[in-house]
Amino acid sequence: MCVVAYRFGRFVLDCETRELLRDGVEIRVSPKAFELLAMLVRNRTRAVSKAELLEKLWPSTFVEETNLASLAAEIRRALGDDASAPAFLRTIHRFGYRFVGDVAESDPTLVGRTVAKPCLIYENRTMILLEGANILGRAPDATIQCESSGVSRHHASVIVSRDGVTLQDLGSKNGTYLQHRRITSAPLADGDEIRIGNATLTFRSEPPLAPTDTVVPDAGDVPRNDPTRR
Repeated sequence: MCVVAYRFGRFVLDCETRELLRDGVEIRVSPKAFELLAMLVRNRTRAVSKAELLEKLWPSTFVEETNLASLAAEIRRALGDDASAPAFLRTIHRFGYRFVGDVAESDPTLVGRTVAKPCLIYENRTMILLEGANILGRAPDATIQCESSGVSRHHASVIVSRDGVTLQDLGSKNGTYLQHRRITSAPLADGDEIRIGNATLTFRSEPPLAPTDTVVPDAGDVPRNDPTRR
């Protein structure tokens, strides 16, 4: 199965458009760094050897291992990751690398169809939810990071499936609340308010039609009959 997008922390790796996004904004990385990150995310259940990575990235070409280390450093800079305490990219000493963050995958069978795109709105940010489990919490590897007080590292999960969207508490210390009621697991409906610790999020079955920040055109660009000129 070819998954076209992966979400981890505040990042989305879109393999169809070959973009790495942070909160919807593209982060520039070299083509080889993108390929390395994509390989590690796809093979995240295991550590990948340097020999395998070199063969896949530079087939039939001799390349020093230092080139691989440079790409890993580029990925860490892009993700704000720390090699000594990695949230995403871990070095396996004398072997290779492994992606260790929690990942939510998009459903490739939905690509090209007109389908709902459920999302959460938090601190004026709209975050599209991908198929599967989307973790809410303070941990760097949480799908959606909420750094407010009272939020556990892995506090709750929003699970997107063909049958709907479900909010689930992950054994958090301070509980997960839906519409001011503490829940263990409950389905979500458009406009529902979610509270974890001091963080409040709003669930929407579709992203808002207009972005939070609206660009106002120059006066000369506004039609004469536009009511905003009055």
